[in-house]
Amino acid sequence: MSAPGRIAVVGAGLAAVSLCDALRDQGYDGRLALYSAERGLPYDRPPLSKDVLLGKARREDVLLRPEQWYADQNVELHDAAFVRAIRPHDGGVELADGRTSTADRIVLATGGTPRTLPVPGGDDPAVHLLRTWEDAERLRVQLLPGARVAVIGAGLIGAETAAVAVALGCRVTLIDPVPVPLAAVVGEEIAGSLHARHSAEGINVRTAGVERIERRPGRREVLVHLSGQSGAVAADTVVAGIGIRPATELAEAAGLTVDNGIVVQAGQRTSHPNVIAVGDVARQDGHRVRHEHWDAAQRDGETAALAILGRPERAPTATWFWSDRHGSRLEAIGTMTDAERTVIRGAPHDGAFTVFGLRGDRLVATAAIDRPRDIKAARRLIDRAIPVDPAQLADENADLRKLLKG
Repeated sequence: MSAPGRIAVVGAGLAAVSLCDALRDQGYDGRLALYSAERGLPYDRPPLSKDVLLGKARREDVLLRPEQWYADQNVELHDAAFVRAIRPHDGGVELADGRTSTADRIVLATGGTPRTLPVPGGDDPAVHLLRTWEDAERLRVQLLPGARVAVIGAGLIGAETAAVAVALGCRVTLIDPVPVPLAAVVGEEIAGSLHARHSAEGINVRTAGVERIERRPGRREVLVHLSGQSGAVAADTVVAGIGIRPATELAEAAGLTVDNGIVVQAGQRTSHPNVIAVGDVARQDGHRVRHEHWDAAQRDGETAALAILGRPERAPTATWFWSDRHGSRLEAIGTMTDAERTVIRGAPHDGAFTVFGLRGDRLVATAAIDRPRDIKAARRLIDRAIPVDPAQLADENADLRKLLKG
């Protein structure tokens, strides 16, 4: 199968840039155009809720690639170029400013947009979302010592933002209706330890939903009214971290199959042979969820590049993600809901420990706090489907690397 002469990539996040990098690395020498709706060079998003909010990282510090890379790799970067439509049958790409171009293959890497609070007052100016560099800059200047900050949603983004805010001296309230957020993904033990850390660091944790946000007349503050009899939280700034919605508008208008994301088959192929989808916007057919993680986005780009060039796919690997908060790092591989039983390595009361999830004699998931060596070994055990002895997993004196030999 011959390689397409021109490829148009819509979106400029990690999945898109990884795709371009992998295509050139595999020897692709055709035209490669990257369309970014944002102005400036593409950047990495995970630092936004960490070092960028802390004021430790500038825009140039979080770039996915330096400016010279685009010239060296002959990647045509079109920034501030919002794509309003694609025409898969003839490869048309239409920009909002009226310009059009054509491509033999179109890659949708449109990512997602933050979910807004679906309650009265959810659009109040005091409510911030966190997805772009501009979002982070607007929020950063509000995180002053003594500021009252209400963070709604205790998932990855919400928890990281709350941890940064309290480190900056803010008075933080973290609100989530789920008693132990992330338990389904990393297990009750790890999730419970992480969530308890918020209170230990001085964050006011409230287990409740949000009914409405009220702007008090003549006052700078807003009131976040909680569900039931939970009362209200006064805040100067509110952060909504309740997940993202996949940006499927282009795909839907083009008639592609969409169901909680653009549905893709092997090689990230969509329901139209001329269109590929990668990153947060894509969902593998037969899988319940989309993987909205850095590692998954990078691998999507690499997988799609091989498929476009007609090269064999690499063996799949277990999903992996991380989260930094309160000076500790969570790492997780796979999903604990796939496990039949769990085994703990280390002492949970010490704060740094590992939980292994097993199905039969195979490891299917692992989560750990500040134990990178365990994670590294566990990922290889999962990818190779090596039988394991639960007693050895639990034994701190047992070298996990020896289990890799089977």
